[in-house]
Amino acid sequence: MSRVLALAEALIRQRSVTPDDHGCQGLVAERLAPLGFACETIEGNGVTNLWAVREGNASGPTLAFAGHTDVVPAGPPGQWTSDPFVPTVRDGRLYGRGAADMKSSIAAFVVAIEEFLAAGGGSHAGRIALLLTSDEEGPATDGTVRVVETLAARGEHIDCCIVGEPTSVARLGDTVKNGRRGSLSGRLTVIGVQGHVAYPHLARNPIHQFAPALAELVAVEWDRGNGHFPPTGWQVSGIQAGAGAANLIPGCLTLDFNFRFSTASTVDGLKQRFAAVLDAHGLDYTLEWSPPASPFLTARGTLCDALSAAILAETGISAELSTTGGTSDGRFIARICPQVVEFGPVNASIHQVDEHVGLDELEPLKNIYRRTISALLQP
Repeated sequence: MSRVLALAEALIRQRSVTPDDHGCQGLVAERLAPLGFACETIEGNGVTNLWAVREGNASGPTLAFAGHTDVVPAGPPGQWTSDPFVPTVRDGRLYGRGAADMKSSIAAFVVAIEEFLAAGGGSHAGRIALLLTSDEEGPATDGTVRVVETLAARGEHIDCCIVGEPTSVARLGDTVKNGRRGSLSGRLTVIGVQGHVAYPHLARNPIHQFAPALAELVAVEWDRGNGHFPPTGWQVSGIQAGAGAANLIPGCLTLDFNFRFSTASTVDGLKQRFAAVLDAHGLDYTLEWSPPASPFLTARGTLCDALSAAILAETGISAELSTTGGTSDGRFIARICPQVVEFGPVNASIHQVDEHVGLDELEPLKNIYRRTISALLQP
């Protein structure tokens, strides 16, 4: 059996529903410690993080692999063809919660490092590091961000980082994420006056008042994006008003919304423009903003070039650099690392029932990671 497959199966067996690591990081540390890695566990509020580092024999960059051992809940087990926490090989695929997102990538990281060192890479330049968290699928408040803060306080830095998110779309190697848009969520409460629908002059309907402002917000061009990011988008994710009675004008309306924004906009600028629309319509309102996720971008350079060359050599595919999709922990790592990219297996089944990864992806994925290590850390 492939060593990548064996380790991926071992990780899938751990019911590591966020934020419970459930021993996954211990399995990884057991593989890394004999290779000369110093393995440090950083915990907080039920979240487990692993920071493992191997020092090289010459000066050079720090190359880190980053990922998460936590998975989203599997949902009703009866909807799965097989137990989501019993790894199952079927029709050329490995099934199980976390198979694609992202326990196969973690397994590929580890075996790639093992093979690199066994092939004479023990005298490598720089440092090899692994950063794992159990708080990526959750609120992400005590995971990678906590490790980054700890490293920053020590004066440590990372030069290059590959996050093992499943980025491939149709075939392994077709897409590398070299950045992500920012995310800014908020909750708007429009305040009206409750009353009987038969006497609207004695009430103030917040739905009616907000409707013109909503139409304007939907039509706003927040920015035009740039050469790396699409235009900023604004979406309503929830709206609530009324008390369930057909003869009652509601006293308030609550709207949940989200900006996915490019580097062409700023958090403060979006907040100000959003409030200006509300003010222009004379609304009585309150606004609550959630902590934003900042965008990040890695331009073509040593990391993108090394990874792209490894993908081409292993698969024959010229990878596309993309910034589409949701947020990731790359946004935290970018605070102490100038080159952050994401690369992993096909993402079509992530967070779904019968999540899976193709068996034919595992060895090439490991080889791509190993080739990239060699390109960046050979003395």
